[in-house]
Amino acid sequence: MLELEISSEGSAPVRCNLPDGEFTIGRGEGARLRLRNPAVSERHALLRVKDGGVTVEDLSSSNGTLLNGNPLPPGAPHPLSNGDIVEIGPYRIAPAIPPPPDPKPKPSLDGRTEFGQRGQGRGAPASAATPTAAAPKPSPTSLHREIKNQIHRELVQRLDLKRLSASNLAGEELAGRAREKLAEIMRDVRAKLPAGIDPTALADEIFDEAMRLGPLEKFLADDSISEIMVNGPQKVYVERHGRLELTGQSFMDDSSVLAIIERIVSPIGRRIDESQPYVDARLPDGSRVNAIIPPLSLIGPCITIRKFARVPLTVDDFTRFGTWTPDIAHFLDICVKMRKNVIVSGGTGSGKTTLLNLLSSFIPDGERIVTIEDAAELRLEQPHLVRLEARPPNIEGKGAITIRDLVRNALRMRPDRIIVGECRGGEALDMLQAMNTGHDGSLTTVHANSPRDVISRLETMVLMSGMDLPSRAIREQIASAVDLIVHEARFSDGSRRITHVTEVMGLEGSQAVMQDIFEFHQTGVSPEGRIEGHLSATGAVPSFFEQIKMRGLSLDPSVFSPTAEGGAGGGAFA
Repeated sequence: MLELEISSEGSAPVRCNLPDGEFTIGRGEGARLRLRNPAVSERHALLRVKDGGVTVEDLSSSNGTLLNGNPLPPGAPHPLSNGDIVEIGPYRIAPAIPPPPDPKPKPSLDGRTEFGQRGQGRGAPASAATPTAAAPKPSPTSLHREIKNQIHRELVQRLDLKRLSASNLAGEELAGRAREKLAEIMRDVRAKLPAGIDPTALADEIFDEAMRLGPLEKFLADDSISEIMVNGPQKVYVERHGRLELTGQSFMDDSSVLAIIERIVSPIGRRIDESQPYVDARLPDGSRVNAIIPPLSLIGPCITIRKFARVPLTVDDFTRFGTWTPDIAHFLDICVKMRKNVIVSGGTGSGKTTLLNLLSSFIPDGERIVTIEDAAELRLEQPHLVRLEARPPNIEGKGAITIRDLVRNALRMRPDRIIVGECRGGEALDMLQAMNTGHDGSLTTVHANSPRDVISRLETMVLMSGMDLPSRAIREQIASAVDLIVHEARFSDGSRRITHVTEVMGLEGSQAVMQDIFEFHQTGVSPEGRIEGHLSATGAVPSFFEQIKMRGLSLDPSVFSPTAEGGAGGGAFA
């Protein structure tokens, strides 16, 4: 039995006991001494321990191995003695006289010792699988994590997940094989598990991390959570009822987070790697996903998931949350049926896509609808629906199909309605032209801080199309195309509410003429921090009110009376 001391700058030394045998040092899965740092190769060096002696051999590593400051020639073992220092990347490894054996060693399921990023920063050694008597007793959480990591590595090795994932196995068949192998491993180690660890729950956690989305699975199943944020492998936040919470969940390492990102993006034809280190994607239920990885992210791979409700929200749900009032819901229903062009505006996270989905549900079943999105999120129930999704460039930077390309193509698909998930660039020009050339009743969303800001944002996006148009011509197009702007905001208590329903009436001089039909008025803040206020009419009557009666639709003019107030309640929705 030999004792090694492993240290790196900025962290306390870690000691581990090694029995006789060979120990590969590296950052790869197969290394028995894992040093998680980019400067360490997958298989960097080899330690041989026999009869209390030890030798070190460089395995043709990228950055080399130093012994007492001198580089070791690859392929030749060199003996070590007390006082020698082996340098591998930022790590310093020194043999020491072994202490008496610990009468209660830490349980080990596969004999591997691992060093990584567990609470001590990127690349710093974290813990040894067999601590010395002087080492602090591991906490139940770290012990549980270490055991889970060891079983997970054994599952990957027995199942060869990388090879099977790349084959043509169906997802259910691959999951079945993983369940079988995991059951075998759990039978082997059940008797070795410390008291207090539930084998069934442990197996479920390992399966989720190996085959599904790991610690995120339970958050995706929790309907009270609207957003999930992974800030590197050790910190997972959620948004619950509009408030951010730090959870106790974590991933094993960066590789585990990267594997989950790959599982999300691969089925929809997206990719993420060093040449494309960020990606927008979606889950099968339409939940929006953004991922960004090193070198752009300095804290490790990050994932942001904006969940969609499993059951689409209804008019009554919005009313109960305080997002709108029944009168406003009825008015917007009539506007959609009258084929008014509607833009849903608001800031990030204000609920624009959810509101767009609900407004789209007002479209009659007999119309042909074409939806165009970056990542397909809308869930419409109408029978005559065509869904289009943009495509990112391939690994060579070619083959991209943009939102603008799809909008132009949709014009040739005989649509009754065109719904664009979000206008953020040159596609705004094509959308306005569609609205002005017979495709009435189109719907889209725009990032903006107010209804007035929507006009200037649209003007800027039209200029992004590359067309050198005068400002007045662009504003005429906007004023002629857009009938209604529904602005939504997210308040400090996490609630999302419609703050303005604004009609665009035309152009006067060089300015768009607009009138607010409904507006939210905040009256205060409750002792619990909830925003109090009401959504009510301003007294302005829409210019197309007579058309409503001509279409045979029923709308009581009293809804536009400024005395009509909505409820003061509010809530958050995904």
